[in-house]
Amino acid sequence: MIRVAVAGAGRMGQAIAARVEARDGMQLVGLWRRGGDLDELVRNADVVIDFSLPEGTMEVLDSVASAAKPLVCGVSGLNASQLSRLDTAATVVPVVYDRNMSLGIAVLDRAVRDAAASLGDDFEIAIAEVHHVHKVDAPSGTALKLGETIAAARGDAGTSAIRYSSERRGEVPGDHEVVMRSATETLTFAHSVTTRDVFAAGAVRAAGWVVGQAPGRYCMSDVLLGE
Repeated sequence: MIRVAVAGAGRMGQAIAARVEARDGMQLVGLWRRGGDLDELVRNADVVIDFSLPEGTMEVLDSVASAAKPLVCGVSGLNASQLSRLDTAATVVPVVYDRNMSLGIAVLDRAVRDAAASLGDDFEIAIAEVHHVHKVDAPSGTALKLGETIAAARGDAGTSAIRYSSERRGEVPGDHEVVMRSATETLTFAHSVTTRDVFAAGAVRAAGWVVGQAPGRYCMSDVLLGE
């Protein structure tokens, strides 16, 4: 039985907690909100899933590193300093960090990587994303993740050559489209989410996978594809 602690008592935290309770072989030990006793919760868990906020993630990182407990983190919007602290924690415990826990995005990420590496610089690349009106950051973390994957595959130092566009509309959970276009042909890759519960499902799958892994920083491609 894998004992799971969830950090973040918002909508996603509640969805993840419900998924854990419904999954065979897992037990929910508690749901943490800032101000609660995080250290005790982490000590009682085999793995922690963090969907709080960047400030809460810093507390979670300190706690899991101290208790030597694996972590799954799906918090977007971490700055360079916060990501550095995540990398430091990953030298002590296994950490699955991804800005999108969807299994489909893991497959899309590999597809655009392979396409970008094969096509080279002759193709212009544009990434478009649509999210609900409550989402503040733009481009989305997923769009930036896809851009970083493409840039790395082409040997670019950054993602400045990639054009991004963002739209905030209604309650759209998340749509992403990558278009690679040359003078003679166009390739289009797209992914659409119908419910944010897909992210909860991916996070719970990652939690089951990360237990027993060696310290290091992993992503959903590692969980799903063993890369």
